[in-house]
Amino acid sequence: MTATDRRERERARRHRLIITAARELAEAEGWEAVTTRRLAERVEYSQPVLYGHFANKDAIRDAVALEGFGELGEMMREARLSAPASESIRATCGAYLEFAAMHPAVYQAMFILPTETKFASAETPAPLRAAFGELVGSFGPDNERNAALAELIWGSLHGLAVLSTGGRMPPEAQGQRLDLLVALFSNAPTREGT
Repeated sequence: MTATDRRERERARRHRLIITAARELAEAEGWEAVTTRRLAERVEYSQPVLYGHFANKDAIRDAVALEGFGELGEMMREARLSAPASESIRATCGAYLEFAAMHPAVYQAMFILPTETKFASAETPAPLRAAFGELVGSFGPDNERNAALAELIWGSLHGLAVLSTGGRMPPEAQGQRLDLLVALFSNAPTREGT
């Protein structure tokens, strides 16, 4: 192994360490607690080392979000593939809500806090595309109608996630809300009425 290989491996390890520390701190204390000073203390590197990896705190938060998109996509994929085809929409949506409940700070970074991440554009990162693709895939082949249905159900799921984690909806009724939502979208007619 060359010295360059070792340096690159160490750089990748530090990069990963910073993201993990930011995520853990945000989940424990909220994003307002995530400062470069606290992260530097936590990872035992100086603030300039952090800035060698990320331009600012927002870039660190965006890296946490990108990791979250990958995890969300994988969770929805596993749920969709393990369910019978007739239940793929519910399984995918259930995984989405489960992810939001399990990782509230990561979910905030992904969908609530300001971000430089581009949504619905040619610059959309692959993990975000893949996660959205799982929502589309739960409706069947990737086409314009299914993409529109996925956008609508995503908006609905986001509302449920935010209202539930904010304590504005009783958690014991989450399954019923999900069943009703899936029923609405499972039989969504097209303009032609089919």
